[in-house]
Amino acid sequence: MRKRSHIVIGTLVFLCMVLFLCNIAIGTVYISISDLFAMLKGGVGLATQKEIILEIRLPRAIAAGVLGGGLALSGYLLQTFFHNPIAGPFVLGISSGAKLSVAAMLIIFLQRGLSVGSVGMILAAFFGAMLSMGIVLIFSVFVEKMGTLIIAGIMISYICSAITECMITFAEDSNIVNLHHWSQGSFSGTSWEHVRSMTVLIGVTFLFVIAMGKSIAAYQLGEGYAQSLGLSVIRFRVTLVIFSSLLAACVTAYAGPISFVGIAVPNVVRFCLRSEKPVPMMVCSFLGGAVSCLGCDLLARVAFAPTELSISTVTAIFGAPIVLWIMLRRRKES
Repeated sequence: MRKRSHIVIGTLVFLCMVLFLCNIAIGTVYISISDLFAMLKGGVGLATQKEIILEIRLPRAIAAGVLGGGLALSGYLLQTFFHNPIAGPFVLGISSGAKLSVAAMLIIFLQRGLSVGSVGMILAAFFGAMLSMGIVLIFSVFVEKMGTLIIAGIMISYICSAITECMITFAEDSNIVNLHHWSQGSFSGTSWEHVRSMTVLIGVTFLFVIAMGKSIAAYQLGEGYAQSLGLSVIRFRVTLVIFSSLLAACVTAYAGPISFVGIAVPNVVRFCLRSEKPVPMMVCSFLGGAVSCLGCDLLARVAFAPTELSISTVTAIFGAPIVLWIMLRRRKES
């Protein structure tokens, strides 16, 4: 088991490094790897190339890796919470709730000529995420079947997305209309200020979640068993909800809603590890999410260049078949 975990982690780290370099080098303006390293070390290079690397591609690549990892980790926590491999921030409406609250705040602020900082966006997204999650949890009290609960989450997601699109469509300000691109999911426009704040937030949350490894392992064996070990199940479940919503909110605040990564990546990692041990699952889910978003963002930029696809379009192409495969596997196993 340990050997398999090391192999999977090593493979994911290698893919992260390769895709990270590809995201920086490949684009409308191609930059060779040797020129890339020379510029990053402060060597000679065209001013235009340096600006493209340092101000556009490098922060975007970091954002794709960090936010992708956070989204996959959020999906793993939700799957642990609901004991269901189909649970995820996009499916349960958490990402759409965060998108709605961020869009509403941006529209209000932009109409008054005010700017919104990173903290404000994250707080607004967290409020929307928690509100959507609260509605899902209320449904869970009255619904016994997990499939019905998932459908309720999808409906909440559609309602929030519809309201968001209406607000953006009927907005008069040109800056607000440009939010449509963000509402479809995109890592473009990421600044170094955003990179610093998202890295700190997701990094600290990741460390807290890793520290919960033993509690998650006990919870996976059943609530009764967890209680016998002295774990407060209610407090533990609340903590899972807060951390998963915080991760999903951070992703949505900076990149908009990104579909399927939170569902597909933890399940692929689970299949590769052949294990449910929390710490390897969380580490590999984070790395897998980074690989997924780095790869999909690269395709979104270069597949039909200079036209750029939304990141959710690309992740749906690869993620939807994986979700169908998961459902077919569960059907066979049952």
